[in-house]
Amino acid sequence: MAEYRNNSLQYRKPAGSFNEALPIGNGRLGGMVYGKVEQEKVQLNEDSVWYGGPKRANQRNGGSYAAEVRDLLQQGRQQEAEHLARMGMLSSPRYLHPYQPLGDLLLWMYDHRQNAEDYERHLDLHEAVAGVSYRMNGVLYTREYLSSAVDGVMAIRLEADCPGRMTFSAQLMRRPFDQGSRAIDGRTVLMSGECGTEGIKFYAGIRAVAEKGTVEVIGDFVSVKDADAVTLYLAAETSFYHGARAEDECLRRLEEASAKPYAELRSAHVKEYQEKFTRVSLTLGVEQGASDSAELAERSTDERLRLVADGHEDPGLTELLFHYGRYLLISSSRPGTQASNLQGIWNDSYTPPWESKYTININTQMNYWPAEVCHLPECHEPLFDLIDRMSENGRVTARELYGCEGFVAHHNTNIWGDAHVEGIFLSCSIWPMGAAWLSLHLWEHYRYGMNVDFLRTRAYPVMKEAALFLLAYMTRDEQGRWLTGPSVSPENTFILPDGGKGNLCLGPAMDSQITAALFRACLQAAELLETDSAFCERLRRTLNGMPQPSIGKHGQIMEWIEDYEEAEPGHRHISQLFALYPGEEIDFHETKKWAEAAERTLERRLANGGGHTGWSKAWIINLYARLHDGERAHQHLKELLQASVYTNLLVRHPPFQIDGNFGATAAVAEMIVQSHRDVITLLPALPQAWPDGKATGLRLRGGYTLDISWQGGKLKEALLRASADGECRVRSSCSFTVADEDGEAETSLRGDGVICFPALAGRSYRLSL
Repeated sequence: MAEYRNNSLQYRKPAGSFNEALPIGNGRLGGMVYGKVEQEKVQLNEDSVWYGGPKRANQRNGGSYAAEVRDLLQQGRQQEAEHLARMGMLSSPRYLHPYQPLGDLLLWMYDHRQNAEDYERHLDLHEAVAGVSYRMNGVLYTREYLSSAVDGVMAIRLEADCPGRMTFSAQLMRRPFDQGSRAIDGRTVLMSGECGTEGIKFYAGIRAVAEKGTVEVIGDFVSVKDADAVTLYLAAETSFYHGARAEDECLRRLEEASAKPYAELRSAHVKEYQEKFTRVSLTLGVEQGASDSAELAERSTDERLRLVADGHEDPGLTELLFHYGRYLLISSSRPGTQASNLQGIWNDSYTPPWESKYTININTQMNYWPAEVCHLPECHEPLFDLIDRMSENGRVTARELYGCEGFVAHHNTNIWGDAHVEGIFLSCSIWPMGAAWLSLHLWEHYRYGMNVDFLRTRAYPVMKEAALFLLAYMTRDEQGRWLTGPSVSPENTFILPDGGKGNLCLGPAMDSQITAALFRACLQAAELLETDSAFCERLRRTLNGMPQPSIGKHGQIMEWIEDYEEAEPGHRHISQLFALYPGEEIDFHETKKWAEAAERTLERRLANGGGHTGWSKAWIINLYARLHDGERAHQHLKELLQASVYTNLLVRHPPFQIDGNFGATAAVAEMIVQSHRDVITLLPALPQAWPDGKATGLRLRGGYTLDISWQGGKLKEALLRASADGECRVRSSCSFTVADEDGEAETSLRGDGVICFPALAGRSYRLSL
């Protein structure tokens, strides 16, 4: 297994459960590979298989109730306000329907009932290929599994090193909602079904192509007998993408893919995937070359996790987690596919926790934190497509529920982009900030890529609509402050002075922070585009009247407009620190008092059991990175590996939620480089455990790409490649010189230690000690 090093998950036994299986995916078609010997199982997903259909669920007359709820809150009548809101503002039906499995592919291996010898199972992140090998009765059996974006199919290659020893049958099943399969021809079986009367119709087909031996269909099984090697091709298509043509499209995919030799299909898959995956590299421990690091890389992944849980250092496992996050994003979010949901595309339950939908009060956003910095901007696009669908529904909800213009969304949505208030619990449901936060992802995409046409035609119109809603929705309190409300600080509960508890409020800190970030982004965008002067003036006036982050009696950033105590001081959400990360209003260098209060906020959360969910732990790592505290960021990264990942490295809430994987990948990058507030900061949160290392291909705001190496905990060299003209501003703990292709560049030193130099698109700049 040595060839896989820290680009491979590897094991010496089959998966016993979903949380041990290995994920493959092409953005749309996913599988969880168990690697079993006698009866193999690949649990299947297709990203548009959702139960039910779009909803028109806004509460009638909700607008009048929203205004009355706001009035009650202003009068301090908390229980009355929440009682009315529960009846008058929540939607009907209450809950969105779930994302569901496509089914299972089962392989029944003939005469494989003995214990296998020399068993190995792996997932190669460098090639996006999973594999299994074992010996039985003196024969070496191998399998490879991949999901190809090039050909739109999943392929499984089965081989034996002795002629004629490959005999098995394959079937598709969707228990307990199995609607049967049928033979299409002598080597193809097709399964079909639908997810409810208004739901998605789907078709999944398998075809076997054997080298020697025989292939036939018996019942609903594809039977292979006495073959030397076999390739199984699996295709799945749905009515969401193809309407009434879905079945024909599924069979076309199978026909075209199975006409290609496996080696050709595999080669095209690897080439297309590697173009994305190899854009970025990370190595921790470049100069050390420690023999123990090499030895750890030889161990199985579950064994490495046990060693880390026992306190061992394993920087290579951090590398693996980082690369795994990039692999998962490429595998679950591609142009033309659906956005990555709470489980990416990998879900084995027909009634999954939280419906495996899009939770947009942080979880969906966290899924895309690594997209730009990890050089996968096209993987961001499915989220933008979802936002487009949401905006249509969000205009209706803004008008019907709040009587406002613009675009609103709440804390959950689905494949159809529904934007109404969803759920029954007031702690999360009435939170009208989903559209505002999501629209900032379009702004970030611009800031990294500097594509003005994208800003003009796609990002700014969405941002403006989200801002228009907030301008109409906000009201001024007796102190003249512009506040949102009714709203909540996501999923948290406060204690009133009389001992009562509340959720609904006016002006929670996260609302104000998101609103301020959006308004500032709109102002910058409008200035660049030279448009909307009257709109910009409205934004400025409102911004000037909005509350800034406040420091409470414990020295913490206040979560609400009043300095309430929390019912759960160790709550998983840390909403009041949006302004630290992913926002940038709180800055380690420029807002010291707020940064100190943010640190105090984290200390209080953690002292009371915070960070107990995987995604919350990942957020904490990012927050400490922004506070330039590499040791605590590293400690929480270790704790994530020690207590919050399954043996297949998927992060658990619990249960499994993929946002923790993506958040952790973003956090590792954030520890190495930051680029907010128009300043590039090199090695801002480098822990002592990573004294030497290098990274290549990281993207930065302003249109830069970075290669960086460090030694002894200090910068060794950095190379910045510019894709746009502008002034480059760089901060580092070490002094450095800047040179371009023509020699040393002219630099200037800002008063705060930031080195500035002019950068031109297409040129590279080397920073050396």
